[in-house]
Amino acid sequence: MAPLMRVRRQTIRTMTRVWVALVAIGLAVIALLVAQGAWRAIAAHGADDPPPMPAPAGYEAEDHFPGAALLYAVVVTPASSVTDASAAPAPGVTGTTALPALPVPPALAAAAMRADAGVVAALPFSTKAASSLDRARALECLTAAIYYEAASEPDAGQSAVAQVILNRVRHPAFPHTVCGVVYQGSERSGCQFSFACDGAMARVPSRTAWARAARHAGMALAGYVYAPVGLATHYHTYAVTPAWNRSLVMTDVVGAHLFHRWKGFWGTSAAFREHYRGGEPVPGPHAPLIAPPVATSPALIASVAPVPPVTRPDQVQPAYAASGSYIAPPTASAADKAAPRDNLPAAPTVRDAFRDSGKPLL
Repeated sequence: MAPLMRVRRQTIRTMTRVWVALVAIGLAVIALLVAQGAWRAIAAHGADDPPPMPAPAGYEAEDHFPGAALLYAVVVTPASSVTDASAAPAPGVTGTTALPALPVPPALAAAAMRADAGVVAALPFSTKAASSLDRARALECLTAAIYYEAASEPDAGQSAVAQVILNRVRHPAFPHTVCGVVYQGSERSGCQFSFACDGAMARVPSRTAWARAARHAGMALAGYVYAPVGLATHYHTYAVTPAWNRSLVMTDVVGAHLFHRWKGFWGTSAAFREHYRGGEPVPGPHAPLIAPPVATSPALIASVAPVPPVTRPDQVQPAYAASGSYIAPPTASAADKAAPRDNLPAAPTVRDAFRDSGKPLL
């Protein structure tokens, strides 16, 4: 009985090993067939011919969609082709402006710089002094700036862009309204934010992305402060190196943007002293400036105007020398002939019977 059991166990072990070997051989054959088919497909298609990408849809089909500067490298526009040297040189970078004179004595400015502790969070933005119309316009302008400048950024990136705009509102070097800051320079094609001048606003925005930008704009206007960027008033993407890059101090890097503040007094908390009181202009790019007409000098007019002919006294013929003078009638007395006359016709004479004609009879 025992030898029979040993034979059965050996048979089972042998059959198991055979089945395992057959399964392994089958899997290897299948793998070889799959690899051979893939190789043939690659060889037939061509290694240098990648498969076509799916057709873009929605606003992604445009050459410049919101936030495109964050995804593609941008070549900085040469200075010769920029209308305003302080304008944004390319998408994804803010413009700059000249700083005013110091509002405090140099000693106080130096004390403020010594007290500067590096990256300092801005104060909460307040719209209490503004009207409801001003709040609505500020929300629309700030939403547009966040959408066109940072639609592809994470939540932190959009809040950082909103913080830069509100920091500018409270800085003396920039306009004191949200719409004024967002569309600064659009009246002369020298926009601080490129989207206001490059035609990007002509495209219909994505409803979902716009709602997201509006949420961050509302938070910033309600007093939410994005502290990591501090008192930054400028930013640019990795793909752009603006001319003002070395003259400012970097405060933080959020998403694809690098944020900067001014050096010295103008980058300290003491400089951000402007209070928001509303007065928002109509949202949108400003009306273009029309140069006033230049007054022409009288000398220039006299040099090009035709000169009328003038007759000198010595050129007047004797027959016309007394032309236009009064000639007294022959019957006039000597006094009447000597007295000057106005050459007007004599006063009319009306009979008494007709003097009151045409008057109403009462």
